[in-house]
Amino acid sequence: MSLLEAIVLGLVQGLTEFLPISSTAHLRIAPELFGWKDPGAAYSAVIQLGTVAAVLIYFRKDIVSLVTAFFRGLAKREPFGTVESRLAWFVLVGTLPIGICGLAFKKAIETQFRSLYVISGSLIVLAIILFVVEKRASHKRTLADMTWRDGILIGLWQALALIPGSSRSGTTLTGGLSLGLKREDAARYSFLLSIPATSLAGIFELKHLLQATERPSAVSLWVGTLVAFASGMAAIAWLLNYLRSRTTLVFVVYRVALGLLLLGLLQAGKLKPLSGVENLDVPREPGKQQIEKQITD
Repeated sequence: MSLLEAIVLGLVQGLTEFLPISSTAHLRIAPELFGWKDPGAAYSAVIQLGTVAAVLIYFRKDIVSLVTAFFRGLAKREPFGTVESRLAWFVLVGTLPIGICGLAFKKAIETQFRSLYVISGSLIVLAIILFVVEKRASHKRTLADMTWRDGILIGLWQALALIPGSSRSGTTLTGGLSLGLKREDAARYSFLLSIPATSLAGIFELKHLLQATERPSAVSLWVGTLVAFASGMAAIAWLLNYLRSRTTLVFVVYRVALGLLLLGLLQAGKLKPLSGVENLDVPREPGKQQIEKQITD
């Protein structure tokens, strides 16, 4: 991976991670359009650590407040006594679905799910769902009004983000809006909910990426992560300001247009659905497949 690729992919990751348009989809599409090799799900997860850092710094006051309230509640044996302590528990519980599903479907996520047909389909389907939810939502509730049911349901919405093209930000934002949260509050909770899931995914995949025989250089990883951090900070500030007075319609239109464009390019043969995607079925040990075949024969 060249430094130019690392910069471009880091920029794409940072700008699209927090917008409801799917960073994974864009990280899969960009290499295909430029004729580069797909960096793979592991690389995408690792440079997400840059956007995790952006959330940690941007919401540092909120995070300190939640963590403090969480442990204070445990110490006083009143774990759900304050809004902050409840939100901390909601974030933990809401992370369980994506963690369980991520481990259960890891192989499919890194191979078949990265097909451009899957990505284009989820871009369009989730756009339609977001549009319907946006129209029917009340936009009246705040984070202080959230309940255990809300935390669990938004966590289930987040698990849908394992399908490339759906967007973790998009699914959790849609989930929050469907429960009547204000747009800015839904987005803020989406950012907080992203911290455990993306942190654990990045750390988990970093181990496998470092053990791989073929992987991007350490410089490419650092550059991609740092660029993702800087562009992620800008994306967070912009989205929160945007949602204070505007709807999500622009993201709905963008998702549908991009999904239809991808389908058109695939049908025309300009793009290959699985070109360059890592194949986890290939044995890591040389000759293993031949030995197994001889044994079975």
